[in-house]
Amino acid sequence: MVRVLGSLIRWCASCETGSAVYGPRSPVVRGLCAPCGLCGLPGRPVLRSTVRAPPPPGKGGVAHVTAVSVSLCEQLPFPYRGLSTGEGDQVTGFIAGGLGDQARALAAGEVSSRELVARALRRIVETQPTLNAFRRVRASSAAEEAEAADLRLAAGERLPLLGVPVAVKDDMDLAGEPTAFGCAGDFSPKTADSEAVRRLRAAGAVIVGKTNTPEIGQFPFTEGLAFGVTRNPWSPGHTPGGSSGGSAAAVAAGVVAAALGSDGAGSLRIPAAWTHLVGIKPQRGRVSTWPEPEAFQGITCHGPLARTVADAALLLHVASGSHAGDLHRPAPVDMLGAVGREPGRLRIALSLRPAFAATRHWLDPAARAATLRIAERLEALGHEVIEEEPRYGLIGLTFVPRSMAGIREWADQAPDQDLLDARTKVNARLGLLLGGGALRAARAAEPLLRHRIGEIFDRFDVVLTPSTAVPPLRTGEMAHLSTRRTDSAMIAACPYSWPWNILGWPGVSVPAGFTDGGLPLGAQLLGPGGGEPLLISLAGQLEDDLRWFERWPPGFGPG
Repeated sequence: MVRVLGSLIRWCASCETGSAVYGPRSPVVRGLCAPCGLCGLPGRPVLRSTVRAPPPPGKGGVAHVTAVSVSLCEQLPFPYRGLSTGEGDQVTGFIAGGLGDQARALAAGEVSSRELVARALRRIVETQPTLNAFRRVRASSAAEEAEAADLRLAAGERLPLLGVPVAVKDDMDLAGEPTAFGCAGDFSPKTADSEAVRRLRAAGAVIVGKTNTPEIGQFPFTEGLAFGVTRNPWSPGHTPGGSSGGSAAAVAAGVVAAALGSDGAGSLRIPAAWTHLVGIKPQRGRVSTWPEPEAFQGITCHGPLARTVADAALLLHVASGSHAGDLHRPAPVDMLGAVGREPGRLRIALSLRPAFAATRHWLDPAARAATLRIAERLEALGHEVIEEEPRYGLIGLTFVPRSMAGIREWADQAPDQDLLDARTKVNARLGLLLGGGALRAARAAEPLLRHRIGEIFDRFDVVLTPSTAVPPLRTGEMAHLSTRRTDSAMIAACPYSWPWNILGWPGVSVPAGFTDGGLPLGAQLLGPGGGEPLLISLAGQLEDDLRWFERWPPGFGPG
């Protein structure tokens, strides 16, 4: 049997190849068999049909597996086909250096794009059965693009990321690939790149794949019917967060040095916190969402995940820019120049109380302690840190209509509504209900909220909060909850990030240490509109002091 990448089942009913997880608790996944990436033939429909597959050598029992609606990879070129990883082994093929290091090494002729892309693809093969970070892998296309990049480099061409492998979240269009946004079903390949992807490619980046995200980006975990469970490199029993969990897992494990994700309620900052990464949610419109004029009624934006501030700023720099059709087109700011620049002595508001929402909040002692440690380091660096709370008021009343309307808009594009999560269906109906006067009122309230909450920046330069209220959740913890209980659990776990999506202002999540059990935690630096340079400068100063990039997940480092 040829084993196709994936931690659940990847099964082709035409060539009868596939792989599955094994054991009595293996999840049941239902859907349609997509065209096979190995044999190139269209899969026969096997909707809700269970097949049996023999286990691999050394595994007991027989796995009950069900075909899913995703063909994960193209045919893997030699030598990637058939690679496997032993349980507990140190993952090989570590990609040395960060995003900027790789770009400099390529420009200097110290390494080829073919070598870097080959290593990235090898790490995908090795980590996919455990982490399941990728929904689509562009093995053949990426290898061809790497060869072309090497020719361009040899001819003297220089671009910021020419030949460097990166990944993007599966909510961005990539020509020739479907955009499923975590949904099951047969999505048609896109005919053009989204503007953010176009800019990455214009900078020379080689996109090795599209990363997993929960259905329509709704959840702070990355699990779903269409692809299974994405796991945290720091602890496979815990989630990397969501909804940019696939991108976070890929970067934290060293599969790629940086990846693009998106943030509609903390979907960059939450995974960054839970995987020991830097995640930048930029100003609304800083990175174009085209072909959508805006995403999720303006609350969602694209941004980077990386191990260092410099790499995150570099990826954000090359992805930034507007399309003529964008509704939001902020004035450019110098993000690269902010890297390594001293921020000066700042007044920082320490905020531990989240915005009001209709659920009880509790700040885990470990998350509180992690944020206070960051506050102490900021004071040691010469900044003034004072406890102060933004005047959030009833901002939550404006979030629900906008987020639910966004879910409804995307759910309407799903090719098979029956395959949507029950919670998605409930939220889509709510989005329809709130899509009139309530949505208009929510949008109209934004300038007033900016004025009231922004008053804090008359007295402070930056707001410091926990990135999340709790450490990483266990995988499957919310899998079988009702819509109401899921919403309550999400708000309780991640109450600090979403207000900045309503305001459209920038925020940076930085690593803030670990629990006693070794789970990562984060703190976020929040600024006003156009505040990315100051936040990047301050985050870089913290990074120089704490050197968080030196610590890797067990088994995934360069050792």
